[in-house]
Amino acid sequence: MKKAILDTSFILTCVKQKIDFFEEFILMGIQVLIPDQVIKEIQGIANGNPSRKSEDARLTLEILDKNKFKKFDLRLKNVDKGIINFADKNSEIYVATLDREIKNKSNNSKIVIREKKRLEII
Repeated sequence: MKKAILDTSFILTCVKQKIDFFEEFILMGIQVLIPDQVIKEIQGIANGNPSRKSEDARLTLEILDKNKFKKFDLRLKNVDKGIINFADKNSEIYVATLDREIKNKSNNSKIVIREKKRLEII
């Protein structure tokens, strides 16, 4: 089975734009991998100052709680560097990100959001 590692911005943007990324990944035959550090970032945003972004983060945590995915530890404090490092060691893994640095530094295939409503592998 194919696998994809998701970063914080990708997950939050999918929720904000009402993209059911879990369903999309199931249809693509892709297992979702979410690092513990990404979940902690989302929890930090959810517990921050009340705002639209914190509401989206709380909804994201509810969505994550209701879906199956593989959690794991990147073993680095810097999430972006951890994702890049993990992707470099696992060339078959897709990287689902909106982060320019991760896109540029990773040679893996990427999963991006197109037209604010669908996911695409590039």
